[in-house]
Amino acid sequence: MTRMQRDRLLDALPQTQCTRCGYPDCAGYAAAMADGSADIDRCPPGGAEGVRRLAQLLGRDERPLDPECGSESPRTLAVIDEAWCIGCTRCLEVCPTDAILGFHKRMHTVIEAHCTGCELCVPVCPVDCIGLEVVTPGLSGWAAWSQKQADHARQRYAARRRRLQAAGAEPSPENTSTQAPVPADADADAARKRRIVEAALARARAARQPATPD
Repeated sequence: MTRMQRDRLLDALPQTQCTRCGYPDCAGYAAAMADGSADIDRCPPGGAEGVRRLAQLLGRDERPLDPECGSESPRTLAVIDEAWCIGCTRCLEVCPTDAILGFHKRMHTVIEAHCTGCELCVPVCPVDCIGLEVVTPGLSGWAAWSQKQADHARQRYAARRRRLQAAGAEPSPENTSTQAPVPADADADAARKRRIVEAALARARAARQPATPD
């Protein structure tokens, strides 16, 4: 498949860079679809509409999302409980669009306009101070995410990669199409950590609620 065709597949992805497809980023997934090593059912943020777009580009039949990658759901926004944040910077290190603002040992906060809801920050937080809020109730997939937002996220991700490469923190070239998929056990471990963190956060919030008088 030509570079132009691969780029068209990349254009059809929502650019959340969430890695739920099993690849390091949206570009890696697009390249894998282009060379035939990945199917069209691995992008939960794109949902059923995303599968339809990819099927049309590749001339394949539509199919349900692969449940191993997750399910289609409303878009979420990461929210940091600033009272609990210890400024460890781990969330800054994994955010694909530099949507988190903060410094070492200083309170962090999420810049809402830049957050893609990728959830990558949640499992790395050592004090369970990051939660997810639904911002598009009743809307999921491309119905909850516009092309303008996807383009913005893609630009933010590219800018982050350039910054990291300039600092020697990330290898060149920018194109990640040759990178291997994220191992399945790593996906499962990340999902397990997310569940643990969400449960811990729910318990912590419940504990901070004032007791109701008898």
